Amino acid sequence: MNLYELTIVLAGKATSAKRESVIEQIEKLLKTLKGSVKKTEDWGEIELSYKIGKVSTGNFTHFNLELESSSVKTFSQKLKMEDDIIRYLIVRKEPSASA
Repeated sequence: MNLYELTIVLAGKATSAKRESVIEQIEKLLKTLKGSVKKTEDWGEIELSYKIGKVSTGNFTHFNLELESSSVKTFSQKLKMEDDIIRYLIVRKEPSASA
């Protein structure tokens, strides 16, 4: 299993219930792909550098994940289909030297 970082952006108007719902959906999706969430950070609402559609603020959430490299493409495709996520970024995290 490889370590990955995922950052998602939800529209600024998203309620806390909607954010929790999206986080739960991501956790369920990872479970079906035999992955796991190691850490979740809510970065809160941040003004975007440019508008995405008509949205000028976004709610950012950052995850540290563990996932098989063969499942990343499927995971990415599922994130694209989630209407509430306006942007996302998945980056492979290099293992630390102390690990």
